[in-house]
Amino acid sequence: MAGLKKAILRTGFEALYFSGSHRWLRPFVAGIGAILTLHHVRPPRRDAFQPNRLLEVTPAFLDAVIVRLRRAGIDLVSLDEMHRRLTAADRSRRFVCLTFDDGYRDNLEYAFPILKKHEVPFALYIATSFPDRLGELWWLALEAVIARNSRIGLVVEGEDRNFDCRTTAEKRDVYEAIYWWLRRLPGEDDLRHAVRDLATRYQVDVAAFCRDLCMTWSEIEELARDPLVTIGAHTVNHVRLAKVAEKTARAEMRQSAAVIESALGRRPMHLAYPVGDATSAGPREFAIARELGFKTAVTTRPGVLFPEHRAHPTALPRISLNGEYQQLRYVEVLLSGAATAMVNKFRRVDAA
Repeated sequence: MAGLKKAILRTGFEALYFSGSHRWLRPFVAGIGAILTLHHVRPPRRDAFQPNRLLEVTPAFLDAVIVRLRRAGIDLVSLDEMHRRLTAADRSRRFVCLTFDDGYRDNLEYAFPILKKHEVPFALYIATSFPDRLGELWWLALEAVIARNSRIGLVVEGEDRNFDCRTTAEKRDVYEAIYWWLRRLPGEDDLRHAVRDLATRYQVDVAAFCRDLCMTWSEIEELARDPLVTIGAHTVNHVRLAKVAEKTARAEMRQSAAVIESALGRRPMHLAYPVGDATSAGPREFAIARELGFKTAVTTRPGVLFPEHRAHPTALPRISLNGEYQQLRYVEVLLSGAATAMVNKFRRVDAA
């Protein structure tokens, strides 16, 4: 199923690009700018089973994207400048913001040298439990359980289920099935408990992913000293805010800002909702972010920015630089607004 979806998306990108449709649609759907979402930037891995490959791009691809954007006359700006242009209705030139979620060490090792070379402003959204070494990168724990075993057992909706995962294809199917079952669970605690139980049963150290992959506070501080870098909040525990009580959601947002201010000496004014789709952040979360004083907050709902987003600065869309589609022509299609306009049925703002 996942492979079919990728094939359909790739076919859509190719059709829009080679037909030239994205170019004639661009004047009507391109908006005034876009915010790009990235996670990992690192050399490609050789593993056959990489269900989370969508979350990583290569350093070469990041470099090529920056060069292409500059040649296209697009301004690469900070979140503060994006907010200024949005609120001032400044449409002088199209712009792009680069944002990186979670705070992975490869952002420092691989992305930062490229961004520094090109003098590109960028933002890092930090889930504070990650540098505190208390966070749970549960999607990676799930990947590790499936990667290391040929058969796993799990209680699904009160029933014992067994999954064969000997081959790479079987592993991909099992990951897809369990991942989306977890995402459909009614609460964040339900998801976390299920993954902890699975990891314990198959001897996967959930805490190791934070230690091995995420930056420490000293590394984040090193980056924060550079004027190109904006540090944003990403909650404390990387929870899907819409799946927790309002009191908890508010505390996650407020405390993440307080922890970052304490660690770095400056309160973050920008927020990213973890996961960020419509099931993870909605009108309640948008209102809380506004009440807590964040200038902007970003989702992962796909889309470019339009002047109408000025009225919804805590419900901003982003465009993912997806590791499964590392082609410059796909980036051109996405930034034209054509693909996301079709996904959004040509609705400019999705804040519901």
